[in-house]
Amino acid sequence: MIRSKLVHDSLGIPDPLRRARIVKDLDSVTTVGTEADPADVGMTRDNVEAIWKAVKSLYRSGIHPAVSLCVRREGQVVLDRAIGHARGNGPSDHPDAAKVLATPETPFCIFSASKGTTATLIHKLDEKGLLHIGDPVAEYLPEFARNGKSNITIGHVLSHRSGIPNAPKDALNFDNIDDYELQREFMYNAKPLSRAGTKQSYHAVTGGSLLGEVVREITGRGIREVLAEELLDPLGFRWMNYGVAAEDLGKVGLNYPTGPTPIPPLSTFLTRALGVHPDEATRMSNDPRFLSAVLPAANGVATANELGRFYEMLRCGGELDGVRVLEERTIRRARVAQSHLEVDGSLGLPIAFSYGYMLGGKVLSLYGPNTTKAFGHLGWINIMGWADPERALSVGLITTGKSVVYPEVARFWEIGHRIGLEARADRRR
Repeated sequence: MIRSKLVHDSLGIPDPLRRARIVKDLDSVTTVGTEADPADVGMTRDNVEAIWKAVKSLYRSGIHPAVSLCVRREGQVVLDRAIGHARGNGPSDHPDAAKVLATPETPFCIFSASKGTTATLIHKLDEKGLLHIGDPVAEYLPEFARNGKSNITIGHVLSHRSGIPNAPKDALNFDNIDDYELQREFMYNAKPLSRAGTKQSYHAVTGGSLLGEVVREITGRGIREVLAEELLDPLGFRWMNYGVAAEDLGKVGLNYPTGPTPIPPLSTFLTRALGVHPDEATRMSNDPRFLSAVLPAANGVATANELGRFYEMLRCGGELDGVRVLEERTIRRARVAQSHLEVDGSLGLPIAFSYGYMLGGKVLSLYGPNTTKAFGHLGWINIMGWADPERALSVGLITTGKSVVYPEVARFWEIGHRIGLEARADRRR
């Protein structure tokens, strides 16, 4: 592996193994933000460094050109660091390409982690009485009832049980991406693969688009504007919305297809869900047209700090820094489990869902050991934002390599596992 990489570097051509170039001195590519004394929140510096050691192990694999992690404990940021490059060190980049370090202030596309944000907004609008998650979608978008979809509720969409998990190929075509009337037609013409409520099949793109159009119908405004007004602006968020303004395009870190190239049947499976090949989806995410569009399931942009801060607000029952944007009962209802250890028809994994969040568990959990109260959301492929009320934790983890399957994937899961161990509930003040 090393010899092959050196040969390709010397020739200035892309690495066929699709790995970033990793320097020996990791401190030279590490940036540290403002971190509180962990002793103030029942942790030690050794606890924090053990978490960061897991991040460095993942970065050394070369799968992720950049990794950014922010961990809050009892509202205090105990770890806020980035390692690697936001641009210039992907497998397809020339070894002499200009390299831009990733920092805790670097925003990245968080892909499906956007779904957690969208779900939170839907629950806010329910709280205000503008919709009800038990209502059929067709009550707000009557033409959605086509092809036997009259019984699909907003709750079914939030919990990935509507029966319409797959996006049509043209839905992510850049010529169509901002044409909301055409996007509605795609949704109206969709044919369910199963009866509403009977099966869980992850909606990679379709659910967010549908919820966005429900928001447009009931408010008369786009979901980006409504999200800012209801949740982000009152709390002073710089990022966390869908896409970015034109003047911010150059600030967003790049994503890279890495690791083994996906092949059938896995690539076929993912292409059906996404509407495009997974490598193409990754490349599209760097396109200015994608980053300036509104895709409520797929193109939120955030720093790891702000992703974690959003979940800190949810952990705190809808209030942050003295500003309340949600009622506690709204969040409690949003977290009610709709499935348990059910193998998802799209992902092929047993992931428990509430009305919009991926739930933790005692043994099988995205968020570490014995995290039955934790909730959050995964993003393509190794991005996560979550809250763990028992440990008083909120976390944002962003990576920029997009490999569907790679040998070191256990190192990614080890980060959440390590956070759960080093911030055990019995260590709280």
